[in-house]
Amino acid sequence: MVDAADRLAGVAATIAQAAKRAHRHAGDIDLIAVSKTHGADAIRPLIAAGQRHFGENRVQEAAAKWPDLRTEADGITLHLIGQLQSNKADEAVALFDAIHSVDRPSLVQALAKACEKAGKQPLLFVQVNVGDEEQKGGCAVADLPALLAAADAAHLKIEGLMAIPPADVEPAPYFALLDELAERHGLPLRSMGMSGDYETAVMLGATHVRVGTALFGTRS
Repeated sequence: MVDAADRLAGVAATIAQAAKRAHRHAGDIDLIAVSKTHGADAIRPLIAAGQRHFGENRVQEAAAKWPDLRTEADGITLHLIGQLQSNKADEAVALFDAIHSVDRPSLVQALAKACEKAGKQPLLFVQVNVGDEEQKGGCAVADLPALLAAADAAHLKIEGLMAIPPADVEPAPYFALLDELAERHGLPLRSMGMSGDYETAVMLGATHVRVGTALFGTRS
């Protein structure tokens, strides 16, 4: 059995090696431990090993476990990486430090209202459907300029782009596309790369990688 500290060290070493090959600094890449479906007992060992960025898919699940976990450790940064319903915007803004799945004008409006009400704004990423997949969330590449303009008009600050490449194909072209889109629109952050491809993502400009299995082990 490999413990949480060893898994975390292994992933961090892989990120550092990929960053070095790309002439980047490993410290510029945030490792998000994807803790969705994992209970507090599985999360605590990673916190004890020094991990501070965690990702959840659902507002309700995060609300059930993270308020207590946050009282046990300082410096936790919580990322919403799953789809967000507009009617959950208030809860999401209250609970999360970053939201990676802004993908439509109605959500932009809901988040703008929620942020104004809360007096704060999480770090925001627009999710882009880089593979043009009907079943996947994210705005179409062609719709990205209009969505960014809508966010700007609503006084929402978008800091980066997020993408999930199509499964079972080489991810590098999709990571390169997201990097190019972020560069074109002057956005500094790129949320891309998961357990199977985060090394490639780091090589191609990722600033945030979302890793679950490699940190928590394979689900039974």
